[in-house]
Amino acid sequence: MAVSFKEANMPTATTTSDAEDRNGTNIVSFQPIHLREVPHLTHYFSNLQTYPNPLDRNPFFHTVEGFYLTQSDIVLRQIVYDLSGTFSLPSPHLVYIRGGPRKDIYFDTSKTRVAIVTCGGLCPGLNTVIRELVVGLWDLYGVRQIFGVTAGYRGFYSMEPILLNPKLVEDWHKRGGTALETSRGGFDLDKIVDAIQKRGFNQVYIIGGDGTMRGATKIFDEIRRRKLNVSVAGIPKTVDNDVGIIDRSFGFQTAVEMAQQAINAAHVEAQSAVNGIGLVKLMGRSAGHIALHATLSSRDVDCCLIPELEFYLEGKGGLFEFLEQRLKENGHAVLVVAEGAGQDMIPRTDAQKEEKDESGNPVFLDVGVWMKSELKKWWARDHPNELFTVKYIDPTYMIRAVPANAPDNLYCTLVAHAAIHGIVAGYTGFVAGPINGNYAYIPLADVAQANNPVNTKDHKWSWVRSVTNQPDFIRS
Repeated sequence: MAVSFKEANMPTATTTSDAEDRNGTNIVSFQPIHLREVPHLTHYFSNLQTYPNPLDRNPFFHTVEGFYLTQSDIVLRQIVYDLSGTFSLPSPHLVYIRGGPRKDIYFDTSKTRVAIVTCGGLCPGLNTVIRELVVGLWDLYGVRQIFGVTAGYRGFYSMEPILLNPKLVEDWHKRGGTALETSRGGFDLDKIVDAIQKRGFNQVYIIGGDGTMRGATKIFDEIRRRKLNVSVAGIPKTVDNDVGIIDRSFGFQTAVEMAQQAINAAHVEAQSAVNGIGLVKLMGRSAGHIALHATLSSRDVDCCLIPELEFYLEGKGGLFEFLEQRLKENGHAVLVVAEGAGQDMIPRTDAQKEEKDESGNPVFLDVGVWMKSELKKWWARDHPNELFTVKYIDPTYMIRAVPANAPDNLYCTLVAHAAIHGIVAGYTGFVAGPINGNYAYIPLADVAQANNPVNTKDHKWSWVRSVTNQPDFIRS
């Protein structure tokens, strides 16, 4: 529910559309500002006891004025506007609660029992997030009962949790994958919440992608329906960077770095062959962010194909015509394709059309293998007597399985601590994540429903077109 600053006991924005500053410049007016409210335990339980924040007694923190955040500390959702033709900002102007420590907390941390779970596919940084949750809860707030739930959502009701401590997780940030193990599917709402209630967990940290966040929303709703004094926080994880609202997800920068290495290898292979094409398939089921950023950072890509834009192979302005021209000019070409691109072009059997994975997502066919086959058929048909080589590289599992790089490790630390500060302060049903470079608390339901496709009308995609000189695949 969106509430205005006034409703949240915050100052309202001043409207001064006709006013001028001292230099005679028009002052931009602000439309009503709306705070995206995050659920709090006090919304469901009256007379909850509060406790002074243990950071007051922590020798490594100096809680000077401004250290603790209040309800008035917010993060703007949108910070860039085009004011030509108008001097007022759009309404409503969404803002979010800023993430960070609060002076009062709502848990007796000596009695707090924490559950941490990872769900879905692998992503660089998973182990770092787990480690920082454990170390942060232990060192900052004195929590000693911290448990890892293994094998994803099904682990709540099918396996014994693992007791975690800083010594155990000491070097986890240097390892790829997830030490808690993960899985897809296995979501049984009643069994999961029964297990949370039976084991006495009162803080639950759920790390996963958009499907996992939809499950976390259901868990939060059921906990609220049962009137359980349990806080739930989500930490969004997707290597594809397809989670909406937040700036980016952890693991994405590592994925781009590793993808660039695959592109470099494809470029070397293509250069070293007669009429050589290096074909690289990168992750990106519904969003082509990895392919886009890897293309821009490598500068060796001749064509980048993403799910957000259709393309075609044959005819004027098609991919084959473009590649043939590149081969004539340079003797080689590098083609990057995101896994979700061209899915409607790949022939499917009736069974394949209906196939779903354990999480209920449509099973994608391998666009890389299909593209390699189509390239070979095209060349054999149109240039039967000329040499031609396609080197296909699929680095998917190599990228997913590596440890996080330095920027992602830093991200994982900050997002884990933001989630901890939010939960102990009584917030629940929220996701911690960066918005315009500042960590904020976002309602779980908002993140679960949002997506983050590549905006093909913004400058980044224009840069891709400029770097590659690829066609726009618009049929005349």
